[in-house]
Amino acid sequence: MRRRMNDLLFQIEDCRRQMVELALKSSFADEQVVDLSTRLDDLLNQYQVVKHH
Repeated sequence: MRRRMNDLLFQIEDCRRQMVELALKSSFADEQVVDLSTRLDDLLNQYQVVKHH
């Protein structure tokens, strides 16, 4: 379980970084930024499930 949490944390941070970098180059309304935001939400939800089990 610890490895899964670490993997998710890495993916969360990577996705967040990509989202912010892209948003700064384009806009927060850019379709790719919204897609990354949705992916980030999914990763955060997965992390919460793993953390509480």
